[in-house]
Amino acid sequence: MAPAPHWIVGPGAIGRLLALRLASAGHEVVMIGRRPLPDHQTLITPEGDALAVKLPTRVAPPDEAPCVVHLTTKAYAAETAFAGLAARLDAASPLVLWQNGFTAQPRLTDRHPGPVLCATTTEGAFVEDDRRVVHAGHGETALGALDGRHTELAASLAVTLGAAGLPTSAVPDIRRRLWQKLAVNAAINPLVAYHRVRNGELRDPCYRDEVEAVIVEVAAVMAAEGVTPPQGDGLAGWRALIWKVVTATAGNRASMLQDVLADRPTEHEAILGPLLEAATRHGLATPVLAELARRLAETSPGC
Repeated sequence: MAPAPHWIVGPGAIGRLLALRLASAGHEVVMIGRRPLPDHQTLITPEGDALAVKLPTRVAPPDEAPCVVHLTTKAYAAETAFAGLAARLDAASPLVLWQNGFTAQPRLTDRHPGPVLCATTTEGAFVEDDRRVVHAGHGETALGALDGRHTELAASLAVTLGAAGLPTSAVPDIRRRLWQKLAVNAAINPLVAYHRVRNGELRDPCYRDEVEAVIVEVAAVMAAEGVTPPQGDGLAGWRALIWKVVTATAGNRASMLQDVLADRPTEHEAILGPLLEAATRHGLATPVLAELARRLAETSPGC
């Protein structure tokens, strides 16, 4: 009997990176999307190599049960995508959520009867065209359940992903890590999307004060939620982390910026929404974040 396939639902940049890496490592993979892609896909590695893989995209799930379902859609599409799969899944089907923000993860953890893991990654990837995806930079992935369960599943999947060229760690604190990534994303992605600039341009005088104002509000929300930065303490720790990421990704066009430029919906609600909701719960004023959310809802550029 052939091994059960990995279902990759949502063949965007991360979805296709995941699919092509797993397929290149010998795993059975099924990509599921809203439209078919060319059967022959090419992954450009960070080292400049081209990995060619035959991997057609389906528009409906296959009849065979998956070994794992990787939901790699945008955050705003995750629940709808899951609803289209739910009838084909059972309590033995593991679901891995790869979304930005912190909206879909708790909701789908509650809805799916089987094990649910959440992933957060610093792997860099972008779609060049329907046939090619570029693995722009190596990163690391953390994997775990919001309630700390399913540790053996997380450890096994971490080994599988690592062997496919995506270094992954099973962690007991994925909730905290998702909040940490949310803090960084909130300070960078909405601003570069609104102003239509690359990450590194946030260091320019035109934008620097606005970034600092966002960091202050994000740090206050994180403190109220009991989430600490990976290194350092409080505002100083968040400030150091966010400016470090800005510098390390200076040439990047963030995914939210790519969405704005392509006139697609953005994930601003998934990234800013949880912060604004938490601020309301804790009685914190976050006028800068609220104004940024309003601007992005109108998708108006400006400096």
